[in-house]
Amino acid sequence: MTMIETTTHEAVGATRSVQARPRGSAEPAAVRVNVKPGRVQVAVYAEDIILHTGVVQQLRHRPEVELLAEGDVARAQVSLMVVDGLNDAVTDRLRRLRLNTQSRTGLVVGHFEAGGLQTIIECGVGAVLRRSDADQDRLVHLITALANGEGVMPGDLLGKLLDRVGSLQRTMLDPRGLTLSTLTAREAEMLRLVADGLDTSEIAAETSYSERTVKNVLHEITTRLGLRNRAHAVGYAMRHGLI
Repeated sequence: MTMIETTTHEAVGATRSVQARPRGSAEPAAVRVNVKPGRVQVAVYAEDIILHTGVVQQLRHRPEVELLAEGDVARAQVSLMVVDGLNDAVTDRLRRLRLNTQSRTGLVVGHFEAGGLQTIIECGVGAVLRRSDADQDRLVHLITALANGEGVMPGDLLGKLLDRVGSLQRTMLDPRGLTLSTLTAREAEMLRLVADGLDTSEIAAETSYSERTVKNVLHEITTRLGLRNRAHAVGYAMRHGLI
């Protein structure tokens, strides 16, 4: 993959402001901006200058976001990968991000097939946004949700994932009389509500628990199972027939 870097002292569209990396480079595309307290620290990874520039233009002046320079990406809270589609190079980069960084990963993708759902979940991707939907507000929402340990996924993709996991349960597990229950009834209920798109306050209202209890229960699930975030927990539970 080719990664691009610019700084606020250089025009984004100027040829001299970008440094093209060789294909296969693992370096991120990032922008240096003034740091403000409370901003989510973001490293942007892109396949080419066009994808990079489009996202940077939308995020560079948002007060919620600090776009990190190349030398600072180790402290990123969110790694945002912007690609045309899910291919071997992208999958490899996602896996390396999961292994080598402490950040949560979001994927902004042009074309995405349902068959790639399991791959991105296994790579620890916590949020997916189609490029056609990636306006400024949705990008910021994705970033802040990831920073808060929450996930974002288009409803149609989540529905397809549920269908695939349901089929797996029926064809592989049920005939063998197998169960993989590692969740309490309360934990399973809360994960189902996360899968339905409810946030913390809505889950608390639905279950009659406090928001603190909801956060603690979901944190316990991710910690106990060695998962990265809520979206990863939902994907894990659905793949294993737990919800």
